[in-house]
Amino acid sequence: MTNPNSPTPTPAPARAPIRTKARSQARAASRLAAVQALYQHDMEGTAVTTLLHEFHQHRLGATIEDAEYAEAEVDFFDDIVKGTAARLDEIDATIASKLAKGWNLARLDKSMRAILRAGVYELIARPDVPVGTVITEYVDVAHAFFEKREAGFVNGLLDAIAKDVRA
Repeated sequence: MTNPNSPTPTPAPARAPIRTKARSQARAASRLAAVQALYQHDMEGTAVTTLLHEFHQHRLGATIEDAEYAEAEVDFFDDIVKGTAARLDEIDATIASKLAKGWNLARLDKSMRAILRAGVYELIARPDVPVGTVITEYVDVAHAFFEKREAGFVNGLLDAIAKDVRA
């Protein structure tokens, strides 16, 4: 845009980042892979640097046993895995504070723990990602592992946590 009465051009207004379908799919793939990596970390105690290397080299965007893994946004994947591991005590305390009386993290399925941990990390550390997006994406991840009831649990718990950490 230019002003005909001004010798210098008027800058165009700033635009919000464009969210493309490909970027959304890459982030969804990153979240699913991050949950898988966090599960492996929980099950086997694999070091985070080893996990990141393994996923970068052999899983993200790969075809394994005729299953094609979607291209992931590697930096986003890395942030979720590294950030969750680095803030695990804080994340676990946040989750535990919202569990029903008599429940603790140890009673949750390891896959469920991985989903919740990744989702809580995003709620705490990624204010650039809208709350609704975080909840919807991790409910979708839950559907990959569980039935409707468990996905509803993820929805309710992440929603309750979001009200505290994003207030």
